[in-house]
Amino acid sequence: MSLLLPESGLLFWMLLSFGIVFAVLAKYGFPIIIKMVEDRKVYIDQSLQVAKEANEQLARLKSEGEAIVLSANKEQGRILKEAMQEREKIIYEARKQAEMAAQKELDDMKAQIQLEKEEAIRDIRRQVAVLSVDIAEKVIRKTLNSEKEQMEMIDRMLDEVLSRKS
Repeated sequence: MSLLLPESGLLFWMLLSFGIVFAVLAKYGFPIIIKMVEDRKVYIDQSLQVAKEANEQLARLKSEGEAIVLSANKEQGRILKEAMQEREKIIYEARKQAEMAAQKELDDMKAQIQLEKEEAIRDIRRQVAVLSVDIAEKVIRKTLNSEKEQMEMIDRMLDEVLSRKS
């Protein structure tokens, strides 16, 4: 039993030392440690909240980016469609103007041909009239040698002219 006594004294002093250390720690150390743990917990909670907000903002920015890309693709399609329509319109207008210019050129050429034709007909009529007068003059001179024949011819022509006018 004497073996238990020295150990029980050591145990008593260890418990007393532990109690004093625990009391000092409980009075001064634990509040500081608990405050540090609470501060650390608050810091971690704040960091988690900031990370959560950053993730939400990143997701929002990603969706906004996708929306912008989608909008840009739609705008690109619209611009390409408008460009194609404008190209078709320009081609149509150019063809229309070319057709109008060709038609005008054709009309001008037809008018020029008509004028030249009329001028040629007038020239031929003049030549025929001159030839007719020359031939008539020669025929009349030959057949109307006497004054009596000439007077009869003049009377006959006057009668024909007057009968045509009536």
